Amino acid sequence: MPAPGIFITEVEPATAGTSLAVKDLFDTAGVRTTYGSALFRDHVPDRTAEAVRRLEAAGYATVGKANLHEFAYGTTSQNPHYGDVPNPIAPGRVAGGSSGGSAAALAAGAATAALGTDTGGSIRIPAACCGVVGFKPTHGLVPTDGCFPLAPSFDHAGPMARSVGECAAMMAALAPDLEPHELGSLADVEVGVAWIDLADPLVARRVSEAARTFPGRRPLSLPRPRNVTAVFEREVGDVHRTRFTEHRGGYGRNVAAKIERSLAVSDAHFEAGVRERARYRERMAAALAGVDLVVAPTLRCVAPPAGIDELRIRPTLTSLTFPFNAIGAPALAMPCGPAEGGLPASVQLIGPPGADALVLAAGALLERELGHTAEPRAE
Repeated sequence: MPAPGIFITEVEPATAGTSLAVKDLFDTAGVRTTYGSALFRDHVPDRTAEAVRRLEAAGYATVGKANLHEFAYGTTSQNPHYGDVPNPIAPGRVAGGSSGGSAAALAAGAATAALGTDTGGSIRIPAACCGVVGFKPTHGLVPTDGCFPLAPSFDHAGPMARSVGECAAMMAALAPDLEPHELGSLADVEVGVAWIDLADPLVARRVSEAARTFPGRRPLSLPRPRNVTAVFEREVGDVHRTRFTEHRGGYGRNVAAKIERSLAVSDAHFEAGVRERARYRERMAAALAGVDLVVAPTLRCVAPPAGIDELRIRPTLTSLTFPFNAIGAPALAMPCGPAEGGLPASVQLIGPPGADALVLAAGALLERELGHTAEPRAE
């Protein structure tokens, strides 16, 4: 049995197949779907989300609805309604969020594959914290129909697994029109290496070692977004405006504080953010034009201690992931060896929008080169 806090609802699979943990943000017909919220404790949808339907049609068998940060609005999966998600490989550390239960189910061996969502890093942050693999596809490539929204123009649905190959197999079901990319070796890819200087020393060392497996590499100066969070927050506010007004007491303290801030975003700040996001996409497109992929840390640090104030750690955990939600680009997070305290470091491979198959192909080769097989020890 998985540790308490990983699944909100366990499911007896209707058929045999690859075991699948589904983030409890996706509707599942006839199976309770809470969105991590007390307000939906007894909610049982009559339709299944399209991404779940595609995976089940391809032979995946749902074994549980994975716990998450309430309404997917958080980076630690500390949930006051259904319990904090534990980190199976690092007791006493957060599992990351918001797809923490999906990552923890993989790390605990409770599922072979998992489905998550990523609006500011919510697939990649828990993948990094739990030492597994997570892939955020190009925005819109994987359907989000039947998935409770956080900030729709930033929302992505995508696969999580213990290997890049399994993520690629899931993508074949989730996005059947995606053609695999044939890649002979990492020498066939030109990469830009970015943001390593922002990471803690051992995280930086492990990501640098991963970058050195690419013969064609060079330093790359990437901008980071400014004032784009106004767009993100306004979209969150629009999703929750009526419900929050009517049911304020049903929200946990952490998420309520963020929604109150989201509801305060003015029209002027939102419109300025929309303009800045357009400029940021142009700046990033120019920066990415000279390389095939980017190599960067997923997180600046290893998994933070359990009990940490999410509002305080959130800017650190999203600082290197959110930029790629702002431009809708594909980004793969994968473990790259032990870092501070023996906990896993994680490297991101990022491509321009539409380069999903190349990212996955390069990730599979990098995984082979790194030979990551053993789990990092917990403190």
